[in-house]
Amino acid sequence: MSVDVGSVDEIPVGEGRTFAVEDTQVAVFRLRDGSLRAVDAVCPHRGGPLADGLADDCVVVCPLHGHTFDMSTGSEVTGADLSVRSYPVDAVDGTIRLTL
Repeated sequence: MSVDVGSVDEIPVGEGRTFAVEDTQVAVFRLRDGSLRAVDAVCPHRGGPLADGLADDCVVVCPLHGHTFDMSTGSEVTGADLSVRSYPVDAVDGTIRLTL
């Protein structure tokens, strides 16, 4: 199922924002190259807000305890037994379209 969650313009380049999608909080990141990535918005370690974390083209770092998640797979990249769900996301006519 695909869901339109908002405008791409709501997310500054290089940052993330959290969107409520049904019963789930999803962090959507607008990368410097203009592409989008989406993962669960809540870190499974202690509930850190991933949309507030530092992100590059590949990973997002939880702002609370530094757990680092690959935004393509959701896997924690430093070896911790944690993961978040990643979601297919793209922009359609300036609208963020997320696939659940």
